[in-house]
Amino acid sequence: MNNKNHSNYIAMSISVVAMLLVIAGAFVGGLVAAPSVNGEAQAAELEPAQAVEAAQPALQTSSSTDVLAAFEDAFTDLYQDTVPSVVNIRVTKRFDTSALQHFGFPLPDPRDEDSPEDEDTPDSEGDEDGLLPEEFFNQGGGSGFVWDDEGHIVTNHHVIDGATSIEVIFSDDTRVPAELVGSDDDADVAVIKVDVPASQLQPITIGDSDALEVGQLAIAIGNPFGQEFTLTTGIVSGVGRTIRSGNTQFSIPEVIQTDAAINPGNSGGPLLNRQGEVIGMNTQILSQTGSNSGVGFAVPINIAKRIVPVIIEGDDFEYAWLGISGNSLTSEAASARNLDAATRGAVVAEVTEDGPAAQAGLVGRDESLNNSSEEFLFSGDIIVAINNEPIHDMSDLITYLVEDTQPGDVVSLDVIHDDGSQETIDVTLGVRPSLSLIPEADE
Repeated sequence: MNNKNHSNYIAMSISVVAMLLVIAGAFVGGLVAAPSVNGEAQAAELEPAQAVEAAQPALQTSSSTDVLAAFEDAFTDLYQDTVPSVVNIRVTKRFDTSALQHFGFPLPDPRDEDSPEDEDTPDSEGDEDGLLPEEFFNQGGGSGFVWDDEGHIVTNHHVIDGATSIEVIFSDDTRVPAELVGSDDDADVAVIKVDVPASQLQPITIGDSDALEVGQLAIAIGNPFGQEFTLTTGIVSGVGRTIRSGNTQFSIPEVIQTDAAINPGNSGGPLLNRQGEVIGMNTQILSQTGSNSGVGFAVPINIAKRIVPVIIEGDDFEYAWLGISGNSLTSEAASARNLDAATRGAVVAEVTEDGPAAQAGLVGRDESLNNSSEEFLFSGDIIVAINNEPIHDMSDLITYLVEDTQPGDVVSLDVIHDDGSQETIDVTLGVRPSLSLIPEADE
């Protein structure tokens, strides 16, 4: 190795060790002991310069091997403590091949590792090229986690949607059939149930997704590509994302973005913080290939906290509904409407006929205008606040409606009309319909 390469190698090694030291310090509390009580007492009797030298951090005496070992042990302990709460879910279902790509995952293949060899899987008869038929039965898979000691397990709606049979496999290879309790396709949350003694169940520890910050550790446990009980790690790459559920035209707010590797089979599995608490449920990826590209999304656990108990009680979770579709106000649109450049809000593109917004008098784009003109494209009421809470974009409006309102609530909307006039409009929120034909971000 020449001197230049040797220097580069050393620099890279130092960077890696430094990074691990920082991470390990945050991840393993109390890893490096502080000076002993006796040592502190002795140091107090020394001259200032000597005291400083005596109080040097114990980290200087720790070898990098010790730090790396502690780092590994922390992940190993977390995995061993949590994996009994995670399950592998096998389903037999009729697949509509046009539906799966909504989640960024590739179309299933009956010859995948995801299909057990001992299962009879119908083949695509007469398909010489091996192409998938438009609709077929297949053995699919996903992940989930134990919610309580009554046998309830939480997963994604799209994992079990259309399933003709469901099997749950625990980390000790216990295999039991499961039945569907209910699901919420808008949030991509489902609950299934197994008949297992409470003593054999280990409910997962629930965290608080509202407390997340970008940069915190994120750990996923699931069954990617049929590889059971796999752990991957990364960080929380973003918070407060809004994504389409993939099952309906409605959006899921406050979604967690992570670069922890999430692939087909991880759906429904837990995203954990460094304490082993579930902070989200892995649901989608952003990918051109159908495999992990470093952009994964998880439904925040605080949304599941609201929905799962309702499903277990046998009811459907009801969302408040405003009855509009729209988008965020851009600087271009603000300029075209002669608004202050600092103006922010959600532009109403369409209102649902006879919906809450329409009944209250909100107006979408002016259909009398040429639909290719700027006037038409930038027209429509702009919602700048709801109940005195500023609305910066469409995501803010969706988040407020999902998290802070319920059907029947009356909300006050501060609105800017096409002519520049401003008005406060009271709207009585309805119940979100189960099927929406409204395009774009709806609420």
